[in-house]
Amino acid sequence: MTQTKQALGTAVYLNTDFETAVEKVTAALKEEGFGILTEIDVKATLKKKLDVDFRPYKILGACNPPLAYRALSAAPEIGLMLPCNVTVAQEEDGRILVNIVDPEMMLGMIELPALAEVACDAKERLNRVASALA
Repeated sequence: MTQTKQALGTAVYLNTDFETAVEKVTAALKEEGFGILTEIDVKATLKKKLDVDFRPYKILGACNPPLAYRALSAAPEIGLMLPCNVTVAQEEDGRILVNIVDPEMMLGMIELPALAEVACDAKERLNRVASALA
């Protein structure tokens, strides 16, 4: 398994099946205080709405309530940027790619020291998630 930094976040490849990967990601997020608020099954949605076949792909909306509270208290409009998204996708070669958003990139659009602190805390936690998966 490898871990790489990208412009929007961190990518981790898992050597497992898709559903097990979703379970592992969810468990690793939980260890860092994140729950899954939303789960979008992109494959099922595209099949239903467009009748197209797409690879297994889920978008997990992860939320750490204390961090969300701090961010929303500092700037209520930050709700437009929440929750922290994590994607789990099966690639053509069968490998599973997990992408974890970089909260500093996401919350860094608003220059408030309190948000910078929250983003830093969230990033540290999500980096630990990526490390646990790698």
